[in-house]
Amino acid sequence: MWFSFRWMEQKMMNYRRIVAAVTAFILLLGLAGCAKQEKKSVKNTSEEIVIPMILTVDPTTGKKNEQDLVEAFNQAYQGTYRLEVDWVMETEEEYRKNLKRLNVTDELPAIITDLRMLPSYYQMMIQEGRIEDLSSWINEDSEWKDMIEPTVLESCSEEDGSIYLAPISTAAFACSGVFWNQSLFEEAGIEKFPETWEAFWECCDRLQACGITPLALHTEGTAWAPMLLATAELSDTEEGAAFMKELYPETYQNESGLHLAETLKRLFRYTTNDAMHTDFDVAFTNFVSGKAAMIPNGYWMIDQIPEDFAENVRFSPFPGNKLISSPETFGWAVVSGYSDEVKEGAVTFLKFRTLFNQEEKKELLKQDGGNISQLLQDYIDAFTGDPQIVPNYQVKWNSILQEETLGLYLPDLVQGKMTEEEFVLRADESIRQYEEEQ
Repeated sequence: MWFSFRWMEQKMMNYRRIVAAVTAFILLLGLAGCAKQEKKSVKNTSEEIVIPMILTVDPTTGKKNEQDLVEAFNQAYQGTYRLEVDWVMETEEEYRKNLKRLNVTDELPAIITDLRMLPSYYQMMIQEGRIEDLSSWINEDSEWKDMIEPTVLESCSEEDGSIYLAPISTAAFACSGVFWNQSLFEEAGIEKFPETWEAFWECCDRLQACGITPLALHTEGTAWAPMLLATAELSDTEEGAAFMKELYPETYQNESGLHLAETLKRLFRYTTNDAMHTDFDVAFTNFVSGKAAMIPNGYWMIDQIPEDFAENVRFSPFPGNKLISSPETFGWAVVSGYSDEVKEGAVTFLKFRTLFNQEEKKELLKQDGGNISQLLQDYIDAFTGDPQIVPNYQVKWNSILQEETLGLYLPDLVQGKMTEEEFVLRADESIRQYEEEQ
């Protein structure tokens, strides 16, 4: 328990340092009016300009996502701007579905998240002029632009240079790998996480032979956990890595598509009995309750792991020293239709978020190994260990495949009711359906 208290104390100290650094930077540069100067300026009134936003509460942990960021902004801009957040108890998938409903009823908040996780919806929002092009704000503000890593800015930019997704500063918090239970590995006589895919499958066999379920998986949503593993494994070949970089592949009836299906089917030999027709929250619960030895996910899960369990957990890149990352999925958009004052406040917040994220990275990378958890040190080592970055399939593949096809047909594939050839045929049907809907 001493470790947990020390870790939480260190986390709070880091948070206070970040808030202090960001606030000092704002005061130094006079960034309260950081929105584009040509825009109508905020009027001098005694009332704060309210910026509506929706954020989620993690259904598993009860944690309010981005609470530290919101509180820091409201503290720094007290009297000028105030984020008014409606925290909803929803999964990320539920939130994304509600974005579509709120758009139809014209009830979208001023700032929306997760938009890039819905490729077709994102494109529709651009075409219909529902979100703001932020490129002039960013390009005309050298302080803001200089905070953003070039690869992050590039990932959030369209081919014509427009930017509809305000970038975070760094990809340091956007990477996914594998969380694993060190106690269960030791119980099976496994000393370290496997570094090759051949060793990974041997690791799964050894865990299973010892009566330990190797993987926490699920099929609903976008099949996030198994798809992370399967796409990371696919990228182990030159052909597979090239396939993962394709935007909206024209077909899955090829060597890469079939290999992906074969890997998905193989993964489910090593998971829990309740993996069918369930979402990530079930897989997460199976991992943190010790029912499964491994689960793939990203940096954001570190804070979600119960304190009394965290000492058992380690983090590693996928075999072959790979991390999956697409920083554009962390870009947030400003909704058109609000007053200039509200939109300028929203842009001010998004710049603040970039700065906050930059300070978070500084705090992350300068921490002493003796003052942070082994789990966090693992993540730092993985990120700074020159990994191969694999694109996230969620920003590369059509939304029908992700949101409908996988949930409908993946259970049939893994249960032997459908062949790999039939599965990729269904994937190709999603391409035709997606094209017809555009």
